[in-house]
Parts: sequence; structure tokens; C-alpha cells
Amino acid sequence: MAMRLRQVCFSIAFAVLILLTPYAARAPAAQVQEILTDGKPVKARTRAIETFQIGHPETTFGDLTFLGGLELLASDRKVGGLSGLISLDKGKRFLAVTDNGHWVSGEIDQAEDGAPNDIRNIRFAPLLGADGKTLQARWGHDTEAVTLAGSGLYVTAEFKNAIYHYPWPLTTGKERMLGQVSLPEDVRSLPRNAGLESLEAAPEGSALHGKMIAVAESSPSDAHDFSAFIIGPDGFERFAIKRRNRFDATDAAFLPNGDLVLMERRFNLRDLIGLRLRRFDAASIRPGAVLEGDVLLEADFNYQIDNMEALAVHQTEQGETILTLLSDNNRSMLQRTVFLRFRLND
Repeated sequence: MAMRLRQVCFSIAFAVLILLTPYAARAPAAQVQEILTDGKPVKARTRAIETFQIGHPETTFGDLTFLGGLELLASDRKVGGLSGLISLDKGKRFLAVTDNGHWVSGEIDQAEDGAPNDIRNIRFAPLLGADGKTLQARWGHDTEAVTLAGSGLYVTAEFKNAIYHYPWPLTTGKERMLGQVSLPEDVRSLPRNAGLESLEAAPEGSALHGKMIAVAESSPSDAHDFSAFIIGPDGFERFAIKRRNRFDATDAAFLPNGDLVLMERRFNLRDLIGLRLRRFDAASIRPGAVLEGDVLLEADFNYQIDNMEALAVHQTEQGETILTLLSDNNRSMLQRTVFLRFRLND
């Protein structure tokens, strides 16, 4: 009994420590060392996507310029289901999570402007719990988003409505979970398969510096807003994002100036497939706000998209802002893993 009490007290203290640890700003990706060195290598090939709108050569879409894209074909299905993404080393490398509890890393052969030419040296490894067991062994593996903050990596698990904390750098891929962020009841009680889908650490110099935002995937209807949260050392604060046209929220990324970009996806029999990016002014993201945002990009089945799930932002050596979009193929032969790059023309 005394031992159990000590274990409970330790667990509570550890959860409080994780919650009160400052998340700091998004960590500088340029300082990354080797990652997933003990991960399993995967053979893969890519096919070039030369135009974003099928059959049309245009590259300008509002404030975005399409740089190019790739379809990734991997030999191992564990590399499918890519749901969260971080761009590293100014876009030369990436770290992703899959929706079945795996890390995936790779190198991007890219042009000077950030256009992707190939994806190489792909490796994967299972996410491990604090006890060294895989997340799949404990049914906590529906990992949907990943972000890099000054205090490490944070990963959402949608079914469990949990946020896991991992060390950084993820050198070998055998690093264990450090703990979980303590979540309030209204977050933990979000519906399964409509829980925390987006997670992003705010950049240095922004109004939300030292905090993260999280957004729920869905809501009962367009009449109900997306639940969204500001997560910081002092706890949780709530805001909302208007849901429109039956889109679900799948990922989010901050721009260098603190504006937020939300990726949304439609994937149903009525609307077929769709992608939308909305941009929210940094000053509008505050507790109690209900955000509408401006449409940055919208696309349907006439464009080179699939089940778009992951979004990442980085800057080039020249200071240009690049958006990378990635699809989740659900490990299905009928879907594709699509890797797209756009330049933001601010």
C-alpha cells in the first residue's frame, strides 16, 4: 500500500512537472544532429509532381507559389499513415509521425528555392513509452501531430486525447517518453477520432512565445466550432475556430511572424476530396476568441492532393517561407503519400 501511494504521488508530481515546464519557442531546426540512427531503413522511390492543378501549368495560387511535389512509394507499409511533420535543417530533412505510432525520418534532395527533387535515407522506429514498451502495446498509438519546442518533442494521441513528451534530439529512435502533459477533463473527454489532431509550438518573438496551440479534428456539424487550446506553463486557455463547408482540421503550423496556418481536409462521399489552408492573424489568437481566418489555399480532386494530414513551415537560407504539405495514405493501395511544397509570397 505504501509503495503504491509513493507511485501515485510520483506520477502526480511528474505530471505537474511536465505541465509547468516552459515549452519555450519552437526549437531552432538548424541545430539538429543525426536522428533515428537505429531506425529501420526503408527502400523507397518517388514520382515527380510537376503541376499542382492537374493539366494546368500555373504555379501561383493566391499568396502561394507551387514549387513542386513528390509522390512517395515506400517498400514498408509502416511508412504509410503519415500524420504529423517537422521540417528540419531548412527543409533538407524531416521528422514525421504516423497514425500507428511510428517515427519516420528522411532527407530531402531539394533545389535552392526549396523545390523537392527526391526523398532519401528513410528510416522508421516505434514510439516508446516511459517503460520502453511500444505505444502499440498499450493502445496509445493513434499519434496525429508532432511539434518541436525548446523543451523537446510533443506528440498528440487522438483516441486517448493525450499529449506525449519526448526528448530532443531523437538520436537513435530508442528514446523513451518523458511523460504526458496534464490535460483538463474537457480535453480528455473529446470524442474519439475527433480529438486533438493539431499541435504546434509558437515561434520565438511571437505573442504566444513559450506556449503551444492544439486544435480538435472535428465538431458535430458546421454549426459547431472547432475546439482549440492555448497550452502554457500556467495551464490551458480556450478559443475556437469556425468550422465551414464540412472540412475537418488536420494540422497547424505557425509562420515566422506568429500568424497561424490551419490545414483542413474533406474526405467523404458527398464532397469527395478537398484541401483548405486558412491563415489567422497572430493578434487574433487569444483566450475566448472565435476565429474565422482568411483562406490561403483551397483545392479539390482537380488538384494533386490526397488525404492531406500534415503541415510544416521552414525558412530558406534567403529567408523565404516554405510550406510543406503531406498526405496520409491510410496504408491503402488506393491512396497516395503526396509531398508538396509552396512558397509564401508575403
